[in-house]
Amino acid sequence: MNDIDHYIKAGTRDNTRRAYQSAVHHFEVEWGGFLPATSDMVARYLVNYADSLSINTLKLRLAGLAQWHNDQGMPDPTKTPIVRKVLKGIRALHPAQEKQAKPLQLDQLEKVVAWLDEELSLAARIGNRQLILKYSRDRAIILVGFWKGFRSDELSRLDVDFMQLIPSEGLEFFLPFSKGDRESKGQIFKIPALLKLCPVEAVADWLEVSGISSGPLFRRVTRWGNLGEDSLHPSSFIPLLKSLFSLANVQDASEYSSHSLRRGFASWATDNNWDLKSLMQHVGWKDMRSAMRYLPVSDPFSDMRSKPLLVVPHDKS
Repeated sequence: MNDIDHYIKAGTRDNTRRAYQSAVHHFEVEWGGFLPATSDMVARYLVNYADSLSINTLKLRLAGLAQWHNDQGMPDPTKTPIVRKVLKGIRALHPAQEKQAKPLQLDQLEKVVAWLDEELSLAARIGNRQLILKYSRDRAIILVGFWKGFRSDELSRLDVDFMQLIPSEGLEFFLPFSKGDRESKGQIFKIPALLKLCPVEAVADWLEVSGISSGPLFRRVTRWGNLGEDSLHPSSFIPLLKSLFSLANVQDASEYSSHSLRRGFASWATDNNWDLKSLMQHVGWKDMRSAMRYLPVSDPFSDMRSKPLLVVPHDKS
């Protein structure tokens, strides 16, 4: 790999690169298309999967094909009028409501952390190092994830070398890049210490029991009580949290995911009268439309349910 290829690869996120490679593979191998593709071929490809793939998945496939053609210096067949019209028709004939993770409410967070505290006390009494490590890590994950609204990929990239922890004051993380940081300028995220459900205390406890002083913050814990060297993969956070919610007897545990922490914090902040600008700044949203997807929709009639409605009588004259 030459120097140019090295920097081009560094400028493309691993998740994005894998998604684009998957799109090209799906088009060529699974459907049997040819590259470079024509706009008619792309349109037929979309029609073939119109009723089996979501509109978001189809758009991701198109992005991968577009990137392949751009990389080869060839015209992009995905931006032609026929492809746009087919995609619009699919959206009209196969409407689908976007599924969103259920927000984790504060009382549910308290329930999960209380369960973790009980399990940690039991593990300490019997000297089970594997459970001490696992539950200390999980408590830090859920509290940091909730109070900062981190995504799975952001949680996986938290690094002790880019972290500053001041006990009883706060945490500061630097992420060289994130989904909202399109230009990879890097962002600093701050989390204050809290009187209860404190993420700063949870991270300090995790560092103490794990002995981690450098490298990834959240790592795999083996059944023998050993720590992995690499960070947890982003895809591992959803099953980890679902399992945790189920063990803590959170109702409908299967409906939660890592996005539940992000949506839960947004819901809590809204209930506590945070303005949108402060919420976006804290979580790291750059786009207002992205932020609005996580905010609970208020019911304008909710305050009127206990009051008689004022009805203007019809003029019978």
